[in-house]
Amino acid sequence: MEKSNFPITNWSEDDKPREKLMLKGKDALSDAELIAILIGSGSRDESAVDLSKRILSSIGGLNSLTKLSISQLMKFKGIGEAKAITIISALELGRRRRKLDDAPELKKITSSKIAFEIMRPIIGELFHEEFWVLFLNNSNKVIAKSQLSKGGITGTIVDVRIVYKLAIENGATGLILCHNHPSGSLKPSDADKQITRKLKLAGDSLDVKVLDHLIITESKYYSFVDEGIF
Repeated sequence: MEKSNFPITNWSEDDKPREKLMLKGKDALSDAELIAILIGSGSRDESAVDLSKRILSSIGGLNSLTKLSISQLMKFKGIGEAKAITIISALELGRRRRKLDDAPELKKITSSKIAFEIMRPIIGELFHEEFWVLFLNNSNKVIAKSQLSKGGITGTIVDVRIVYKLAIENGATGLILCHNHPSGSLKPSDADKQITRKLKLAGDSLDVKVLDHLIITESKYYSFVDEGIF
């Protein structure tokens, strides 16, 4: 049986993303060319670059690729289990790299947007809900951040005692509460408002202020302070 794979080494010079990366650097490659390197080979009728372009075009771009599961990727002709796993692994490494970036720890929080920029890479694209707290010092600089709970699609449970135990351990004088809404809705639920009031009340007695509560989605956020709920 004739092989259907069409290796990158057999492409014309203009279609070799690996060679292009070596000669011109990673910034010279398009999203499709980078994905093509992960895929490695296409078919007799379609190169890896063309396959990558087809995938990106059908889902609306690179950002949507991060949301696809192995089975969803395998629905594209030319993507088997091994290739799907390779793509997902590479995207997950990128997400973890952003999560581990220490630079935001030194940032001073002067607006809700800065807090959003710190937390969006961590929880903005998740399919489940997570509740995090940013711990701030007297200068409103982030000295620590911690995941308080991890739940399902519709909610999480937050233990007030753990929040303030961590605040005291870190010497924090201020908190910014953050959680994501996988549904994409920015509207705070009654439970969101209730836990905010509960944490704010507890903080007042310990002289640790709750400065804001952010609801975060993939590209937008809702600030309790900005919206006048505090």
